Amino acid sequence: MEEIKKDVGATKEKSLNFIEEIVENYIAETGNAIQTRFPPEPNGYLHIGHAKSICLNFGLAKRYGGKCNLRFDDTNPVKEDTEYVDSIKEDIKWLGWEWAEERYASDYFDQLYEWAKQLIIKGKAYVDDQTQEEIRTGRGTVTVPGTESPWRNRSVEENLDLFERMKNGEFPDGAKVLRAKIDMAHSNMLFRDPILYRIIHAHHHRTGDKWCIYPMYDYAHGQSDSIERITHSICTLEFDVHRPLYDWFINELEIFPSHQYEFARLNLTYTVMSKRKLLQLVKEGIVRGWDDPRMPTICALRRKGYTPAAVRAFAEKVGVAKRDNVIDLSLMEFCLREDLNKIAERRMAVVDPIKVVITNYPEDKTEYFTAINNPEDENAGTRQVPFSREIYIERGDFMENPPKKYYRLAPGTEVRLRYSYLIKCEEVIKDAEGNVVELRCSYDPESGQGSSSDGRRVKGVIHWVSAAHAAEAEVRLYDNLFAKENPDDVEEGKTFLDYLNPESMVVKTAFVEPSLAEAKVGDKFQFERVGYFCADYDHTTEKPVFNRTVGLRDSWSKIANKG
Repeated sequence: MEEIKKDVGATKEKSLNFIEEIVENYIAETGNAIQTRFPPEPNGYLHIGHAKSICLNFGLAKRYGGKCNLRFDDTNPVKEDTEYVDSIKEDIKWLGWEWAEERYASDYFDQLYEWAKQLIIKGKAYVDDQTQEEIRTGRGTVTVPGTESPWRNRSVEENLDLFERMKNGEFPDGAKVLRAKIDMAHSNMLFRDPILYRIIHAHHHRTGDKWCIYPMYDYAHGQSDSIERITHSICTLEFDVHRPLYDWFINELEIFPSHQYEFARLNLTYTVMSKRKLLQLVKEGIVRGWDDPRMPTICALRRKGYTPAAVRAFAEKVGVAKRDNVIDLSLMEFCLREDLNKIAERRMAVVDPIKVVITNYPEDKTEYFTAINNPEDENAGTRQVPFSREIYIERGDFMENPPKKYYRLAPGTEVRLRYSYLIKCEEVIKDAEGNVVELRCSYDPESGQGSSSDGRRVKGVIHWVSAAHAAEAEVRLYDNLFAKENPDDVEEGKTFLDYLNPESMVVKTAFVEPSLAEAKVGDKFQFERVGYFCADYDHTTEKPVFNRTVGLRDSWSKIANKG
C-alpha cells in the first residue's frame, strides 16, 4: 500500500486526466492495486488507435503499481486466426509493454456456459427460434417498442434442454439463439433481449471443434473481466451505451463487480481506422499489405521507421478525453522527429541526382573527409566520407536562373560541399531537349573540411556523394495515403477510395554513401537535408532499399492548405 501511495503522489505533480482521477480515488478508497486489461479481437492487425489504448491500459497499471492482462476476445472463430494473435503480441512487445497474464475469452467458455444456464434458471434467458431478420425487425426502433418473441415464455426446463442440444451440435447455424430476457420496450435498444449465444459450426483456433455455440461480445466481455477481477475495464466511447448491459449481467450473476469506463477513441487526419476499410485496401491491392508503410497499422509504422518511444510520446500528448476528436497527423510526426533527431545517425544521400564534374580535381585522386554521425549524441562518433572528381548533388540544389537570396548552386556562384570543399559552377551541360544533365565546376583546394585560404565564407551548404563510391539505392518516398483530411467524410456518389493520394508512394533511384549498403533492416538514418529514412524489409547489400519515414519538417499541411 505504501508503494501505491507513493506512485499516486508522484502523478500529482502533473494534472490528471479523468481516468487517472478515477484510479486515484479507487486506490484511496480501497487501498487495492488496480487490474486492467487490453482485450483485442484477433481478427486483424492493430493500428495506431489500438496503440493509444495499449499505452493507456498498460501505462496505468505500471504507474499505479497494478497489473495489465492481455486477453484475446476470441469468440468468433470465423474471423479469427493465430496469425493475428502472434502479430498482436509482437506489436505490444515492440511498443515496450509486458502483460501480467496472457488470457483468452475461450479460456472461460465452460464458465460462461454455466452462467448462461444460471440466467435460464432465473428466468432471465430463453432459446429463440426466430431468424436473424425476424429478431432484428422485432427489436423495434428508438420510438417504437419491440415485439416479444413467440418463444419468449418457454419453460426453464425446455430452455435448458434446447440450450444443451445447441451446445451438442443438434441444430444448424442460425436455427436458434440464446437471448437474455430483459425488456422489449427498453429505451436502450441493447436491453431488448440481446443475443447471448449463436450457433457457429466452425473450427476454433484454440478450442478446435469442442464448441459450436459461441458467446456474443456483450455477454462474454464483462464476465471475462469479472473472472480476471479487472478493476477498471477501459473502452472507447462507442461502448458507453453497452455499459448498462455490462453491469446488468454482472449484477444478475452476482459476480465480481468489474466496472467499465470510456474514453475518446483516436481519429487522425488523412487516415482511416475502420478495420473493414483497411481490409478493403489490402484485398484490392491498393496497398502492398497490412505492413505497407502508408497504413496506420502498428506493423506498418514499424516498417516505415517509427520508434516505440515516438508512438508512446504521441499517445501521451494526445491524452485521454471524454469526447471524440480528430488529431492532426502532424503531431504524431512531430513526436517522431523529436525522437529520431536524438537517435538517428546522419548520412548523405542524393535522391534526385545531377552529376557534377570538378574539372580541376585530379582524376585518379580519392580523399576522405570526417563527418559527424549525430550532433545530438556526442557518443555517436564520426565517419570517413570518400570524395572524388565526380560527385552527385540534388537537382533541387541547382538553378540556372536563380532569384535573389538564392544560396545554392547557380552559374558563376560558389557553395560549400558539406564537410568538404568550396566549388563554383563554371559550365552547364544540357541534352538535346534542353534538360540540364551535368555541371562543370571548379574547386578551391585550400577550402577542405570547412576552411578556406582567404577566410571567405559562403551561405550555401549542400550535400553530395562521390559518384565513384556511392551505392545505388531504391528510395520509397511515402506520403499520406489520402489527400482529403477526413476521408470518411464521403460526398454523394463517392467512396473513401476516391480520396486516395496518387503521390502516396513515389519510388526513386538514389545515390547514397557506401556505408548505407551495409545497413541492417530497420536501421534508421537522417539523410541530411532530405529527411529521416529506414532500411526496408526488402533491403539487401546488393540492392539497398530505404523508406522515407518522415520529412525534416511538416510540409504536407502547407501543400494541403495551398490546394
